[in-house]
Amino acid sequence: MSDHDNLLGDGYARRLAARAQTLLPLGTLNADAAPDDPAAAAALAELAARLRDTYPYNDPRYAGQMLKPPVPVAWAAYATAMLLNPNNHALDGGPATAAMEKEVVAALGDMLGVASPRLGHLTSSGTIANLEALFVARELAGADAVVVSSEAAHYTHARMCGVLGVPHETIAQDGAGRMDAGALRDRLARGGVGTVVATLGTTGLGALDPLPEIADLCAEFGARLHVDTAYGGFFALLADGGAPGVDVEAYKSVARADSVVIDPHKHGLQPYGCGCVLFSDPSVGRFYAHDSPYTYFTSGDLHLGEISLECSRAGASAAALWTTLRALPLTRDGLGQHLAAARGAGLRLAELLAADERVALLVEPELDIVCVLARAADDPGAAAERAFDDLAREGWHVATLRVDRAWATARHPWLADRGGDPETVTAIRCCLLKREHAGVVDALAGVLIDAL
Repeated sequence: MSDHDNLLGDGYARRLAARAQTLLPLGTLNADAAPDDPAAAAALAELAARLRDTYPYNDPRYAGQMLKPPVPVAWAAYATAMLLNPNNHALDGGPATAAMEKEVVAALGDMLGVASPRLGHLTSSGTIANLEALFVARELAGADAVVVSSEAAHYTHARMCGVLGVPHETIAQDGAGRMDAGALRDRLARGGVGTVVATLGTTGLGALDPLPEIADLCAEFGARLHVDTAYGGFFALLADGGAPGVDVEAYKSVARADSVVIDPHKHGLQPYGCGCVLFSDPSVGRFYAHDSPYTYFTSGDLHLGEISLECSRAGASAAALWTTLRALPLTRDGLGQHLAAARGAGLRLAELLAADERVALLVEPELDIVCVLARAADDPGAAAERAFDDLAREGWHVATLRVDRAWATARHPWLADRGGDPETVTAIRCCLLKREHAGVVDALAGVLIDAL
């Protein structure tokens, strides 16, 4: 067992009992309560039975959705902190974990190139983080200013614009599933756009919008730039010119954003929910101002609740991320090991699939999501649906992705000769975000080709 594996191994579970004895007197739990209560034991047994109805997210053969168990050091830290149940809204609810939150947000800002002084905090999800970024954008640009994002961007942006009462429009994607910079220029030239949302790591393809060009266009036309890198943000650790790597210029351009969102509960190996929003201008904190006469009294320092739309937030999330980053620093050799394994697995799977004429890559992967079409099938969409079910019966769990047929045909002209839905075509989609995927990727390629 390597030092790394030992660091993150199951020994943490055995240490929780000893840790609990130290923390119980500090918190609300009573050392004499609950563990031997028959009703509690029965309820926990029933819970364990109910949880069997779950996909095997920890299994390397699970390559479906963006799901995996947190790294052991993270869940152990979360469980430890939850013995106290701190609340990071105000310093009297969690002084220790509030300090940890400020430290990890600073570390994330440094990783993404968001220069100091800056403002940021953790959130309960990427959705809430994007809501906050768009809320600030509305306060600055006005409720009539349009927010635009790629048609491949996450649906949360259109939804949150609806919540905020601001208009939202989509910009066409290019042949690789990225925002079309030419279409963006045309829309900006017509006026009325207040904010451009660029995505680094779309949830469908893992595509990276052309951020250098988008940043130039935002500067030229005076639009605010928001970067949603909820999925792809931690790949900044590989944007150093080394192998395996990612688009260096795209990640360098994050520094030009007005706001950035990243989700530690994805590639940051954290439990749900843990998102983060960062602003390059700390003065936007003024938009969060509110009166709360019974909080914020324990310290004159900034309380996290004073710069957040959310009120109560689990301090355990900050503790888990802080502890993880102590064990796995934000470097290529630290947490980057996990990103490199995921990226390497994506590149290897793409290589194996591209070498077989029976299938075709939907696009070249830019991160660790690989999508494949059934080239040999008369109806590629139906073949993908059958393969999804067949693979699950064999213990391989993948996902499907429906894309616009005309868009896919422009990249793959052979689709014009295939049957199926005239509007869409379905591909098999694999998210290789677990470190363990690197060990099964050759086998995965074989079963995908056979199933399609």
